[in-house]
Amino acid sequence: MKTILMLFLSLVFFSTAKAQLKAKPKCGTFEVDILDGKVNGMKPNTTANEIKAALPCFTSAEDESPTAKCGGGVYYKDRDISFYTDRDYVEIGEKFKGTFNVPVMGAKRNTLFKYLGNPKIRDDNWDAFEMSYGTLVLHYNAAGKVKTIQFSTRSTDTLNLCE
Repeated sequence: MKTILMLFLSLVFFSTAKAQLKAKPKCGTFEVDILDGKVNGMKPNTTANEIKAALPCFTSAEDESPTAKCGGGVYYKDRDISFYTDRDYVEIGEKFKGTFNVPVMGAKRNTLFKYLGNPKIRDDNWDAFEMSYGTLVLHYNAAGKVKTIQFSTRSTDTLNLCE
């Protein structure tokens, strides 16, 4: 009886000994360069595999395909930033955890001229700026402050944002 009990306890011990804890990969601080259109040195037209390798702490990813939502991308929901790789743009929400080289997030609409100039296209709730790398779109809340940032390597004529 003791041998059977010891055998049983040994099996339980060895099966749990194989279990391993896996730490979440670390990315460090996300640094957004609004004027050059980069996140940690990567432009919006960077491939999904390059983004995953450089920033391995993504919460989800979807391969580019015709059936993929918004064409596919790499998402960091805990940091409120998404790379839409098929559409070549980055979207940053107001809960973004990272830094900007230009204080755009939360800025009032009329205070951005000194950094960005005049918008190429203006609407009630957003402005699109022509940048050296492509397009920067700023969306505003009811108070007229920036709530969402989208930037792309594409021009305003070819930009295709996900709804």
